[in-house]
Amino acid sequence: MELSIGEVAQRSGLSVHALRFYEREGLFANPVRRLSNGRRIYHEEDLEWLAICTKLRSSGMPLAMIRQYIDLVRQGPGNEHERLELLRRHESHVETQIRELQDTLEVMRHKVRIYEDHVTRGEADRLWNPSHPDTAQTGTQQECQPLEGA
Repeated sequence: MELSIGEVAQRSGLSVHALRFYEREGLFANPVRRLSNGRRIYHEEDLEWLAICTKLRSSGMPLAMIRQYIDLVRQGPGNEHERLELLRRHESHVETQIRELQDTLEVMRHKVRIYEDHVTRGEADRLWNPSHPDTAQTGTQQECQPLEGA
């Protein structure tokens, strides 16, 4: 089934502009085909690849690394070990990002608990404020203290 760029945009959630960018950057696994009038046509496998490609991008994989992966795929069988190594490197990168985000989430949860506690007690005005040094002496400097074990 042939799809227009508008249909692919709608089904993939990417804008027409983004699809053209992906094409220009060589990020499609297969070259985008065109009709005799120059209109782009896509197929289901293009949508499948776009779903993978957008996950790679949203996980922080650089365009150069995606291109490297696509080049390996286009070469066909025989380089599966190189593809696997590239994917493992990125997997490690994503795992590191997740650990960092978990640490960030813990800090945010800590701050939310402090604010909730102060708001509940009607003492939100006593939260630490660097422009009012007297608030730091009211016992609310806990807001700026690092989490234990961090």
